Amino acid sequence: MSVDVEVEEARTDKRVAAILVSLALAANNAGAYALSIVAARLLAPSAFGELSSLLAVLVIGVVPAMGLQTVVALRVARKPQDSGTLLALGLTTSAIVATIGLLLAPVLVFVLHLDSVVPALLLAVTLGPLTLLGLFHGLLQGSGRFALLAGLMALEGAGKVGGSLIGLLIGGDATGALAGTAIGSYLVILCGWVLCGRQRPRKAGWHAGEVLHAAQAMLALVLLVNLDLVLARHTLPATEAGEYALGAIVTKIAYWLPQAVGVLVLPRFANGDDRRRILPAALAVCAALDAFVLFVSLVFGSRLLSFIGGSGYAASTMPVWPFALAGSMLALVQILLFSRLAAGDRRVTVLMWTTVVVETVLVTAWLHSSAVQVVTVAACCAGGLALSGAVLEWRSRRK
Repeated sequence: MSVDVEVEEARTDKRVAAILVSLALAANNAGAYALSIVAARLLAPSAFGELSSLLAVLVIGVVPAMGLQTVVALRVARKPQDSGTLLALGLTTSAIVATIGLLLAPVLVFVLHLDSVVPALLLAVTLGPLTLLGLFHGLLQGSGRFALLAGLMALEGAGKVGGSLIGLLIGGDATGALAGTAIGSYLVILCGWVLCGRQRPRKAGWHAGEVLHAAQAMLALVLLVNLDLVLARHTLPATEAGEYALGAIVTKIAYWLPQAVGVLVLPRFANGDDRRRILPAALAVCAALDAFVLFVSLVFGSRLLSFIGGSGYAASTMPVWPFALAGSMLALVQILLFSRLAAGDRRVTVLMWTTVVVETVLVTAWLHSSAVQVVTVAACCAGGLALSGAVLEWRSRRK
């Protein structure tokens, strides 16, 4: 009887953890959208474009944090690690990322046509704490402290978005917003350090290969989630590209909806037997969640566009379900990617980047006469990548 009670409690804990992590992720995404809406209303179009482009660079700049989180979570899950040595790894990684950001600041001024170098410098200063935040996420994730992880995620959203909004209201421009982002990020880092035990950094070996491999793979995934939107903007007429941008929101909904699954199962993937047993269930849960998004997009069709974007898109006939399918395939890709990273399979990085190149070439060279063609390429590439990852997984089990 006591065994049954313990099993039921464990299941309840997992359900609660999944709910908490899902809520934290949803709140972060909602906060990011809210920031964009407020900024669009407060800033002139040119200033809003400047801030949006800088925030897009920030999304790419935090990819090393994602790689760091993955490596740390797997290391902690496999074997209890000295948090002090991992803190040293995180500090070193964040210092390198921040330094690269500072060196590239003049390039950003040129590429983004900024009036001042200050916003680019503030972005670089922000990359340091956000990279270190990946370490604290990994420590909590790898040790299964998901309630604390959800709390830290919520604090991250409040610190970044809240700081950005305050800075935007005070400064009234991109510089003020990024200053607020930087201050909020450093406050979140302090909270993360406290939650993880206030460890002191201790000298440790530098696991550059692991972090670089994970960061490369995560960067390719981030690019695939956003690549079709960029290619559509480049190849389609302005009006059709605007409709495509609305459809891409459905892609991101389908991609982000099962995010909590990846957060919860990654530590379990550290053990080979657990990984082989849990992976099918994780993929099934992702597929079930995204089946709902696909069903809604099939039932309501292009009416979803007017619901998302307003009456100006009421006349659109662009199908929405291919966007939901693309996002669903990318959600499966993420789970398979975590599994292959946990297994130390370097081939998955080659597959990811090959898909980025193939999608770019297909759209820019041939298949760009309509939004349907572009999203079909995106969905097929994501589906092919998911199938390739499944084949890698299947072959590894037969060895």
